[in-house]
Amino acid sequence: MNKSDFLLRLKLQKGIGYVKMLQIATQLDTEEIDPIQLNALDLPLALRETCLKAYRDDRAGLAVSRISQQCKVISFFDNEYPERLRQIYQPPLILFARGNLELLNQKIATIVGSRLATAYSQEVINKMVPGLVKQKIVIASGLAKGVDTMAHQAALGNNGRTIAVLGNGLNHFYPMQNHFLQEQIASSGLLLSEYLPDTPPRPFRFPQRNRLLAGISEIVIVTEAKEKSGSLITANLALQENRDVYAVPGPVTSVLSEGPNRLIEAGATPIIDYELKKERFDNLESSILFSE
Repeated sequence: MNKSDFLLRLKLQKGIGYVKMLQIATQLDTEEIDPIQLNALDLPLALRETCLKAYRDDRAGLAVSRISQQCKVISFFDNEYPERLRQIYQPPLILFARGNLELLNQKIATIVGSRLATAYSQEVINKMVPGLVKQKIVIASGLAKGVDTMAHQAALGNNGRTIAVLGNGLNHFYPMQNHFLQEQIASSGLLLSEYLPDTPPRPFRFPQRNRLLAGISEIVIVTEAKEKSGSLITANLALQENRDVYAVPGPVTSVLSEGPNRLIEAGATPIIDYELKKERFDNLESSILFSE
């Protein structure tokens, strides 16, 4: 059995979280896994028994087969695993994907902001995205309402490519109003999740998802967001991972400008005109962010 299939079987076992999976995965030093190797792992007895159960579990084998038919499964040890994601704190050991995996190897800009974004975000995104698409930069976001939806739609509307990182399994549509958009992205872009395909959306999963949004990107752009929000979590994670963070300043009277304004105060680069003042990408022909 290859290492990736075994890790997926392990993920299907109850009581195996990230820490235990990492503890096991770091000791798997061969591509092919067998019971003799599992018995020899330097692990507590109960954990070794869980490994052997995962290896021999027929139901897990059927589940792995079903999941492999639904989506692409990528483990940390596969060549397709995105290199930028390997660099983050607690990189997911298993990823589930639908769509074009090549997008993960291209230049990526993550755009995030409030679910209750105003027409200001829509206007900024409509001017900003065409310039990014022209430079063949992939737009990533989280498929939530508001700014995420605006970013994905602007990318598709300008014949660009977009990646949606989900806070649930690929078999769930959330929010339901983005059902068609999610199918569009699966067809012409990429859906990505660290959760098993049938995992439902839950509030605690979205902050976890944000580290992937920060991790796959080279820059993160925040439009409108409250001072305490998921978008600010994404931006702070991006800063920790040495990504460049840009923020769209707004009026001090707007609660949705508190987040971007605070980021700028803390050192994020403000987007104040038609030019990206600090170039992040090595071979961009132009630093123009906005379309005329």
